[in-house]
Amino acid sequence: MEARRAGPGAQAPWKEMSAEELEKQYSPSRWVIQMEPEEAVKTFWEKGTEATKNAQATRRCQLHVPYGDGGGDRMDIYFPDTESEAFPLFLFFHGGYWQSGSKDESAFMVNPLTTQGVAVAIVDYDVAPKGTLDQMVDQVTRSIVFIQKRYPRNEGIYLCGHSAGAHLASMMFLANWTEHGVTPNLRGFFLVSGLYDLEPIVSTSNNGLLLMTLEDALRNSPQRHLDMAPAQPVVPACPILVMVGEHESPEFHRQSWEFYQTLCRGGWEASFKKLPDMDHFRIIENLTEKDSVVTQIMVKTVFQEL
Repeated sequence: MEARRAGPGAQAPWKEMSAEELEKQYSPSRWVIQMEPEEAVKTFWEKGTEATKNAQATRRCQLHVPYGDGGGDRMDIYFPDTESEAFPLFLFFHGGYWQSGSKDESAFMVNPLTTQGVAVAIVDYDVAPKGTLDQMVDQVTRSIVFIQKRYPRNEGIYLCGHSAGAHLASMMFLANWTEHGVTPNLRGFFLVSGLYDLEPIVSTSNNGLLLMTLEDALRNSPQRHLDMAPAQPVVPACPILVMVGEHESPEFHRQSWEFYQTLCRGGWEASFKKLPDMDHFRIIENLTEKDSVVTQIMVKTVFQEL
């Protein structure tokens, strides 16, 4: 089932859907073909927990590092073997529809990246109902500022988000870094299975804990504000990879494709990849493997080998 793409001025496809169909479109686990929805989610978090425990046992790391004064302002930082702090930094923002997940079950990519010389920070933020979308965006912004100030000799900061985390990472295109007194050395974005227009979410059960108003959703939709971004990343050729799995809903495909198109119209160096045989969860699960397609894309992007 291909995603319907709305042309300029056309009504978005989701507005013509029944409540039941809209709910299905924004339930990623219902599009997994290898297992039942509940099992897919359970397996994902179990694999994430296992990967995190393995990373903490095998890599040099600093855990629960505060990047702010709030209780949820914490990150885990994993280091490559080099003693130098002039390394590339990869920041990961987990998914979970802004209401579940944590750094403690999200270190999928740590071993493959650190063995290649990349430091990895897995960032926590206050999920709903404790946190609001505006607060989460602020936390992600501050986590990046913290990393830049802590490691000023870094060889580039690369942001990666999955699902809701991809939304939070994409909101950084709208950040006003001058307000924070530092311009982060952003060199790349990996946006995996993300959501960039939040209006459809308001009408689904995923909004039960978030309690987003329409105004909240529109204010936090980068798809609708990218043309008003304060400035592009410092490096003009900063690559932005928008990725989505083959086995994801038409709405997830549409959101990724339309955001990619918006980036291109704005002059950003964006690329779009539909990953064969991948679903919403396997894309990230496979980051534990150094030879997975997405891991290789990330390593080659960081070291500019594409």
